[in-house]
Amino acid sequence: MTVKDAAIMMADANVGCIVITRGNAPIGILTERDFVKKIVSTGKDFATYLADIMSFPIITVKPNDTVWEAAEIMKINKIHRVVVQDQGKLVDIITTTDLAEICSWGSDLKLRRICAQMLLRMKGLTH
Repeated sequence: MTVKDAAIMMADANVGCIVITRGNAPIGILTERDFVKKIVSTGKDFATYLADIMSFPIITVKPNDTVWEAAEIMKINKIHRVVVQDQGKLVDIITTTDLAEICSWGSDLKLRRICAQMLLRMKGLTH
């Protein structure tokens, strides 16, 4: 697959990266940042093969790893995406956007609990 093929695929799917696989085993990743740093800024041709510019080896987590473990791996490796791999096969991708969503859910839930506790206390004061 070429860089142009990948760009079209990413645009059609509205995603910021693609995982390059051999069979169903992830072997590399190409991100929007790779397009800037490895293709456009270096003047590479859009007919360049992904194997020549993909990031590898990819950083992976297992499906039973926690969100916090995935976030720590992303922080340590200074990456914005981590591939979820199970028994050598691609399962999913976790992104920083996913982590932000999870954090916002947690915050909302905590805020709701705090508000509920405040309302219960206020009811106790008015009776």
